[in-house]
Amino acid sequence: MAALKPIETLGFIGLGVMGEPMCANLLAKSGRAVYGADKRPAPVERLAARGLNACASVAEVAAAADAIFLSLPSGREVEEVCLGPGGIVAVGGRVHTVVDMSTSPPKLMATLADKLAAHGIGFLDAPVARTRQAARDGTLSIMVGGPAEAVEAMRPFLACMGTEITHCGGVGAGQVVKILNNMVVFMTGQALAEALTIARRAGVDGKLLFEVMSKGSSDSFVLRNHGLKAMVPGVFPEDAFPTDYAIKDIKLALDLAAQGGVTAQGAQTTRALLEATSRAGYSGQYWPVIVKMVET
Repeated sequence: MAALKPIETLGFIGLGVMGEPMCANLLAKSGRAVYGADKRPAPVERLAARGLNACASVAEVAAAADAIFLSLPSGREVEEVCLGPGGIVAVGGRVHTVVDMSTSPPKLMATLADKLAAHGIGFLDAPVARTRQAARDGTLSIMVGGPAEAVEAMRPFLACMGTEITHCGGVGAGQVVKILNNMVVFMTGQALAEALTIARRAGVDGKLLFEVMSKGSSDSFVLRNHGLKAMVPGVFPEDAFPTDYAIKDIKLALDLAAQGGVTAQGAQTTRALLEATSRAGYSGQYWPVIVKMVET
């Protein structure tokens, strides 16, 4: 890890469903100038109206920011932004710390940390959990992997976006915790979809079922949010966490399972359901849409 340096300016690359509100919280709370970029102009323009220094490229962000946060669809984009043509390493610039807040393969985190360190750039993985509303409210749970001193240096800025910042271990550990969190979320979602469908066919109102469950031992965040707010009313917007993102994450969890010699049969079943949901035409809809496949 590169020696710690002052953090006077911040960057944010990837202003999507989660990244845009996360960046907005940095703008409002960090006390630092924030430089941001995204392939789509609309979120950049919205944040520019709130004080963002709008940039047209990764290179512009790297030239201006000491620390850059990434919120991108997958590890492929993270690697491209860090190491690809016109990326952070190629540009040089001012940046000395990169924080990946995407959900990326843990092995890639170690690779990026080593390659960035060779250019004097420190690296942390800090994926997030909870909903897009939590991203707006600045109440995310953030799981961080990397050297303790570097984590503490970034903690004040992470605290602009989340209420729980947990140092999980070395580089990649944050991703392990996040990936397994998501695995359990999706598996719980499958159980809820099955319970909801069974209840309705038995003549019991689905909303009543989940409200009663929320008062008992089967209560969970997934039940109260993905269940009651999406599955029961049948609301699966395309500007939320889509089915194909869920497939990516559960595949990462199954890769971890295979590395540890764990069969993870339940997770395999949930992956199959998610993949069937995507094939049925729901790839871009909010992932609790899996209930439609259980209903068929």
